[in-house]
Amino acid sequence: MKKKYTINTGREVVEREINYIPVRYIIAMIITVLELVAMIGIVIALTIYVPYFYIALWITEIACVIKIVSSDDNPEYKSPWLLVTIVLPIVGFMLYFVFYKRKLSKKFVKRMQRVKTEFVVKQDNTVFDSLAQQDVVACNQAKLICKVSDSVLFKNNKTTYFALGEDMHKAMLKDIEQAQKFVLLEYFIIEQGIFWDSILHLLRQKASEGVDIKVIFDDIGCMSTLPGEYAKTLQSFGIQATLFSKLKGNVDGEFNNRSHRKILVVDGKVGYTGGVNVADEYINKKQRFGHWKDIGVRMQGECVNGLTNLFLQDWGINVKKLDILDTQWYTRDDEHTKGYIIPFGDGPYPVYKYRVGKNVIQSMVAGATKSVVITTPYLIIDNDLCQCLENASLRGIDVKIVIPHVPDKKLVFELGKSYASRLMQSGVQIFEYTPGFIHAKTYLVDDKVAMVGTINLDYRSLVHHFENGVWMYDCDCIADIKKDMDAVLQQSEQKTTNDYKPNLLKRFVIAIARIFAPMF
Repeated sequence: MKKKYTINTGREVVEREINYIPVRYIIAMIITVLELVAMIGIVIALTIYVPYFYIALWITEIACVIKIVSSDDNPEYKSPWLLVTIVLPIVGFMLYFVFYKRKLSKKFVKRMQRVKTEFVVKQDNTVFDSLAQQDVVACNQAKLICKVSDSVLFKNNKTTYFALGEDMHKAMLKDIEQAQKFVLLEYFIIEQGIFWDSILHLLRQKASEGVDIKVIFDDIGCMSTLPGEYAKTLQSFGIQATLFSKLKGNVDGEFNNRSHRKILVVDGKVGYTGGVNVADEYINKKQRFGHWKDIGVRMQGECVNGLTNLFLQDWGINVKKLDILDTQWYTRDDEHTKGYIIPFGDGPYPVYKYRVGKNVIQSMVAGATKSVVITTPYLIIDNDLCQCLENASLRGIDVKIVIPHVPDKKLVFELGKSYASRLMQSGVQIFEYTPGFIHAKTYLVDDKVAMVGTINLDYRSLVHHFENGVWMYDCDCIADIKKDMDAVLQQSEQKTTNDYKPNLLKRFVIAIARIFAPMF
């Protein structure tokens, strides 16, 4: 969280802010490190003092190598683990056992099964038939997305696109102010400031009126933006709150598998998602990297049930006690407009069997007949996605990708340039958003199929994080997305391979970073 302090410069007293990590997080990190060191230390001690124990280690290492090579995982994810296992004989395979796969407790698995059974929206198969009559390719995309993400295709809904976070903020406040039954919020980052304080004021007011308020925020995402016990603070206001994957100092994937989702649902009738977190830079009340470009979408109608479903599942797996929830959370309202929508979730294996976000993007690009336009803050993708984008360009599709001009993470930005250089060789056009930092995650194909949400083009989003998105076909808001994309491209500068030629030192650092990028 932030702590204010004053200093005397000799001429005036200046108020400044610093970020610091609450003690609870520091203790969790220390416990994790100590557990890991103890495990490695015990194994090393056994190697020294127990005769022939090294033979068991040697057999274990060979087994690890065989298991990694023979697994169905992406080769780019397997490669760094093979390197670690071979180069660090004892430490390597122990790190593999601890961090390679997310380990789920029996309690967690049981809770997951229950929430997926209780909080589910049924598919009306006539919706697929209707879409197939309009566009067979789009229908096949929709079937794939629903299959890999356990989601539902909806029709007869209304969508509104926001080209800026500040516009979305105003609309969110209006809808929360009109809430009568419940408000559900889930965000990766909530930071105290103008944005959150304006929402919190309404939430406290609504809670006092008897409206059911539930809030989920990611424990690591809010590590430096909220006090360590902020959930209790919210509860004192009459707001039900829980952390997503609270850090406990476990030696597993808890540090890596975070909820990057952004969801707001009001009375089951209105839902929001997009790239906007609840912090002041997302509405340009605070400037860190030039102008912050972000987007969002507002949905009305039965498609909101998809967002509600995701929220209730996340709520169910993180609260200490799961109450029985009924169908009051779901709506049956239709807005009777054109278009088809799939709100979907994504997350790490084994919670999600397939790489949902990657499948959605690949199927959209593969189905393109004219154009693909993408905006993303990060461009760190595997060979499959690279080839998918390259193939689209090589078969004559106009492929444009917009990335930031002002980076928030310099190493990540330089790493992204290396992927951009490869894509440009096949004709993919790369642009930098010159006003500042573009955080929008937008995918537009042939001006009629779009996907917006929280999914970046990097390993964190595509492999490790819990994410969510909205796939849309022929919706009213797609014309607005197209208009915004055109405006973004006009404000952006097209780059060439000559612009992204690093010096020798950068090439070396980037090469090392590319090896280990899939792990983090």
